Amino acid sequence: MEGALAANWSIEASGNASGEHPGVPGNGTAGPPQRNEALARVEVAVLCLILVLALGGNACVLLALRTTRRQPSRLFFFMKHLSIADLVVALFQVLPQLLWDITFRFYGPDLLCRLVKYLQVVGMFASTYLLLLMSLDRCLAICQPLRALRRRADRLAVLGTWLGCLVVSVPQVHIFSLREVADGVFDCWAVFIQPWGPRAYVTWITLAVYIVPVIVLAACYGLISFKIWQNLRLKAAAAAGAAGGQAGEPAALARVSSVKLISKAKIRTVKMTFIIVLAFVVCWTPFFFVQMWSVWDKDAPKEGSWALGEGEWLEGAGGHPLHP
Repeated sequence: MEGALAANWSIEASGNASGEHPGVPGNGTAGPPQRNEALARVEVAVLCLILVLALGGNACVLLALRTTRRQPSRLFFFMKHLSIADLVVALFQVLPQLLWDITFRFYGPDLLCRLVKYLQVVGMFASTYLLLLMSLDRCLAICQPLRALRRRADRLAVLGTWLGCLVVSVPQVHIFSLREVADGVFDCWAVFIQPWGPRAYVTWITLAVYIVPVIVLAACYGLISFKIWQNLRLKAAAAAGAAGGQAGEPAALARVSSVKLISKAKIRTVKMTFIIVLAFVVCWTPFFFVQMWSVWDKDAPKEGSWALGEGEWLEGAGGHPLHP
């Protein structure tokens, strides 16, 4: 899971220092785990690119929203907070992971270890659920075009999302800590109760960050697609009725006037959010598949460098630089 799950975590029995890392057997009794330096250099390069794109792109979005002469819209409000969440991901998730890949070991106190792991998950949850909130808003805009606009409700929804992300990330503070992984070698690693701890952790993150949001997003865009299809169908029927001299009926006029409320501008915003959602699904699907496979299948490949390398590449490519 972006830095918080895919890198620098050990699966150890509670109170037992002989637990094993999924990719480095016997790390509690043998020497400190090693890494593939060539792969590490690739990861550093990829993370550098992702960091620059995420910081630059989202900073430009915030600047554009700040300086626009248009009347601020609800979509702009959600876009602003999504960009802020992506900046949190870049600064507190990608950047620490980049430094970690450069040094290989975590050089810092236990408090910093826990704080970094906490903020990594906060950014991940915030980015996911603010994207979900923006998609729900577009769904309501299409499906209920006449509903009243309440900026106070929008602010409360965004505030509730941020507070919820801060709360659900608290377990990270307990799971991760600065631990001695070998004689005189310390690192920021996780400790899980065996045998169900790793499975519970990975399954919970997968459900909360991927499966549940994807189900809700699919429902939203299914409804949006149906409404747009219905819109086009009724407009075509209205045009045909007008050509046949039947457009003067009050019922037909009422239907046409309600249909026309789905404007081209709204459809453009739906297309934009759909592209963002598509990037989210495409980037996250392989990673979560690998993570679930690694903890639920005893015969899954255990080559740590491969699994972690894939995870760290997917962590940065999780859509955050693509949002702008």
